[in-house]
Amino acid sequence: MTRPARPTARTRAGRGGALSGGGVRDPAHAERADRDRALAAGARHDRERGSATAEVAVALPIVVLTLLLGVGALGAGVRTVALQDAVADAARIIGRGDDAGDAHAAVARADPAAGFTVNRSDALVCVTASAEARILGGIAVPIRATGCALDGGR
Repeated sequence: MTRPARPTARTRAGRGGALSGGGVRDPAHAERADRDRALAAGARHDRERGSATAEVAVALPIVVLTLLLGVGALGAGVRTVALQDAVADAARIIGRGDDAGDAHAAVARADPAAGFTVNRSDALVCVTASAEARILGGIAVPIRATGCALDGGR
């Protein structure tokens, strides 16, 4: 007469005892499972290791280019405001009947590369100045400003 084999902790765990809540858990099996999970997590970490560096490498030039364009546009805006103020002064100078050289000097102080024209119509004298602002060293943006004053010097 053979005696039936008594189930051990290993066979109970093998039938799903630890996962299903029944039976006794085999410590060696649990240790192997923990080690396998740790190795799998490490492999996943290794696969994702350079992803942040790659994302920064792609995003950084875009951020720098955007900042440079913004600074260039801000510089062009500042030059436009300075030119607008200068042509208003030049129009008043010419409107008073002063020398046109003083008007040219007022525009040249704001932007030495700017050219200007004077137009008279009825009781107004208008000065228009134009120049080019460079953004990123290669993109030329035309800037133009016009200022008018009463022509009382006639």
